[in-house]
Amino acid sequence: MSATTSRLLTVEEFAALPPAASRRELVCGEVVETRPPGRKHGKIALRLGRLLDSWAETCGGETGVEAGFILQRDPDTIRSPDVYYVRPERLPEGEVAEGFWTIAPDLAVEIVSPSDTADGLHEKVHDYLAAGASAVWVVYPRSRSITVHTPDGLARTYGPEASLESPDLLPGFSLKIEDLFR
Repeated sequence: MSATTSRLLTVEEFAALPPAASRRELVCGEVVETRPPGRKHGKIALRLGRLLDSWAETCGGETGVEAGFILQRDPDTIRSPDVYYVRPERLPEGEVAEGFWTIAPDLAVEIVSPSDTADGLHEKVHDYLAAGASAVWVVYPRSRSITVHTPDGLARTYGPEASLESPDLLPGFSLKIEDLFR
């Protein structure tokens, strides 16, 4: 019996891969492919992205969707949150670059899809927080709730009747959870 060893990819090698039909991330040097998200996922991402972007236009910072963030080197990890926010003081100078972010987002949002696993979500939350994210929101469309994970290891779940605020990270931003799932 012979063992085969697959070589781990770097960020640069990952960026040079040809386009694929599925979504891809680089996790500890290995390519992880997932199915494209469904309709509900897309609506929630758009709605939350729009709300955060509207807030950021007056408060500063940058919001976006599905951009790659280099979270670790050697082995390299690139994660792509469904929605993200970066504080204004952490934004790189100059024009928006074509490549991946070289910092962690301040806020990473992952919207749970039917193909997601609990282990996979746990790994994503860990990767963002270990790289320096201030918070990770995991959005659960089926239960119409959001669980907020912070670097201190705490997780707090907000149901549809709650309002989500994060004054230290997003001063003045408030999200009525039920509005996200209309």
